Amino acid sequence: MRVKEITAWQVLIPLKKPIQHASHTRTETDNLVVRVVLDDGTEGFGEGVPREYVTGETIDSALALLKRSQLPEQMEECTSFKSTLALAERLRLADIPGDERGCQGNSARCAVELALLDAFGKHHRHPLSDVTKLLAHDDLFEPKAHVRYSGAITSSEGRKIRIAAWKMWVYNFKQLKVKVGISGQDDVDRLGAVRWRVGKRMDIRIDANEAWTPANVRAKILELKPFGITAVEQPLPHADAAVLREVRKDVGVPIMHDESLCSMIDAERAVGGETCDLFNLRLSKCGGFIATLRLAQFAQRHGLRYQLGCQVGETAILSAAGRHFAASVKDIRYLEGSYDNHLVKEALATTNLTFGWGGWAPALEGPGLGITIDPKALARVAIRKEVLLG
Repeated sequence: MRVKEITAWQVLIPLKKPIQHASHTRTETDNLVVRVVLDDGTEGFGEGVPREYVTGETIDSALALLKRSQLPEQMEECTSFKSTLALAERLRLADIPGDERGCQGNSARCAVELALLDAFGKHHRHPLSDVTKLLAHDDLFEPKAHVRYSGAITSSEGRKIRIAAWKMWVYNFKQLKVKVGISGQDDVDRLGAVRWRVGKRMDIRIDANEAWTPANVRAKILELKPFGITAVEQPLPHADAAVLREVRKDVGVPIMHDESLCSMIDAERAVGGETCDLFNLRLSKCGGFIATLRLAQFAQRHGLRYQLGCQVGETAILSAAGRHFAASVKDIRYLEGSYDNHLVKEALATTNLTFGWGGWAPALEGPGLGITIDPKALARVAIRKEVLLG
């Protein structure tokens, strides 16, 4: 069985509410959706979320990269799902000058890879979670019937943050991420208000989105440490990440890389430099399901923990892929995603993947991603189309 068509769309989807953190404020999401069609008409879909402040990608650069990456020449015949995995892992996009971290095509690669795995998974009757089973069975594979997502509080302050914290408590989340470092906001007051309302048992971590500096990072973490935070995500800009080797020793709170963890090159540098305790793995940011799985294996081998995160504005395509990852990979410290109905006005699928009470959500059944894309919904939000094969 071979690929006979590859099509890419730019989709522009309004968010149900503005999402603000220290690096960016977003009211809509500009995503990349790729469709693969096999010889027998089987369709598969993939998604990438290009973000310039994360991997240096824009929607324009992602589409341009796909157009010059000679994808048709790489689409070999796949006689089994195992051969599909080999094709997906070998997939290479065109070289990008100056991309010394090896991450500036990751969202585009993710979209193509997921579309291939979805299409061939449907054809060969394998769910996406079988990727973990086949590629990392001895290291990471652990099937689960349900997974539990954590909650998040972004830019709320004052009365709004108190209400948001109450909602997290009422909704019975076990874990909560709070965005900090936002200009003009008092993080001590905000985190104090949250902790008082969610109680002592709530696992709270914070995310600074590169807001702090080498001069103030220790003080910023230490003033928030009394609230029982269990991790600090991306406290410094990537360019200053080397400073975190000594910061880790001084503050005694686990440090998580996000913007500083986009590729295996980043992972090797983080381990070599001893700059973090956890990786924030995100499928689009890290280049797809398989690349993210390899990063989890790398973390495990080197005694680091990992979170499966998400990016603002993911539709049901990435939500489904993340669900398969979470339901098949063991030892995920924190889990984010499946915000669909809470955040995007068009999730694109006929199935609602939004997590339920307490953050709980079931593993997905069925081959491929286990979802069906609504062509009318895709047509409503697509603003550009590129035919890459066919």
